[in-house]
Amino acid sequence: MTGTPRSRVGRRVLIGGGGLLLVAATTRARSQPAMPGWPSRPIRLVVPFAPGGANDVAARLLGNRLAETLGQPAVVENRAGANGIVGLQAVAQAAADGHTLVVASAGPIAVNPALYPSLPYDPERSFAPVTNLAMLPLMLVVNPSVPAADTAALVALARARPGTLAYASPGTGNSGHLAGELFDSVAGVRTVHVPYRGNGPAVTDLLSGQVPMMWSSVPPVIDHVRTGRLRVLCVGGARRLASMPDVPTAAESGVLPGYEAYSWVGLLAPAGTPAAVVERLNSECRAFLADPSVRAAMEAQGMIADPTTPEAFATFIHEEVVKWGGVVRAAGVRLE
Repeated sequence: MTGTPRSRVGRRVLIGGGGLLLVAATTRARSQPAMPGWPSRPIRLVVPFAPGGANDVAARLLGNRLAETLGQPAVVENRAGANGIVGLQAVAQAAADGHTLVVASAGPIAVNPALYPSLPYDPERSFAPVTNLAMLPLMLVVNPSVPAADTAALVALARARPGTLAYASPGTGNSGHLAGELFDSVAGVRTVHVPYRGNGPAVTDLLSGQVPMMWSSVPPVIDHVRTGRLRVLCVGGARRLASMPDVPTAAESGVLPGYEAYSWVGLLAPAGTPAAVVERLNSECRAFLADPSVRAAMEAQGMIADPTTPEAFATFIHEEVVKWGGVVRAAGVRLE
């Protein structure tokens, strides 16, 4: 998604201010005894998408750690369907006892409320936020046939050909689609959105030149970037990716001031889950995300570890719902 809310800046100062804080959090989490009676059976980690995406990767890494520290298996359950609605509904209706959690993301939580006239869950009332897990900056990638060596040249091309330059996305209303809408707004251009049924067909047409560009998370396109079959012009994060330090941010391009495009992955429980369970899960997640091997595994998938307090995550979710509702309405986005 886009932008960096003010509360997130405060969180980064709080959790990134020094290794001692992270080490202390790790020590507390690992030495903390299990709460009486919980967990009493395996924990379900619901992923509201098919296997293989960022949510799935994060859930499986986290599940392994929770199984070790909590003494019960943590089973990943992929419940895909309807832009994440199927999985979110299942968790919203589950018992609030700490045994069913969801590894959710920006689309089902922050975008769906503006796309659907009614949902079987409320993103702010149906869940107890535990923590954000990771940020996923998007990359602007183009087919090598596009006559633009950098973002400024691409914007100039779009201005010279209004309404003709197209961009692919995995579907209407996802982060790649809305990143393109924001690109149009910030750059003052008009491009054409071409929605596909998932990343696979979108990237296939991008590679063949059927569509010239795409805002994508790292995993679906990184191998093609490395082999030269696609060219990355910029990344949508607030800072450059450690794995691609030579690729500038969108804001550094000089033509997209303040632009940020990212998605995120976070952990939520059903509303009413005991506060002690939420706090224990938060502590475990902080220790998990402080592990250098975990951070390295996430970075390989284009994810940046981003632990928060439950309160800060709740504030972030509210800001995301407000922000993306505004983008969807301003762009007149409709489900097709």
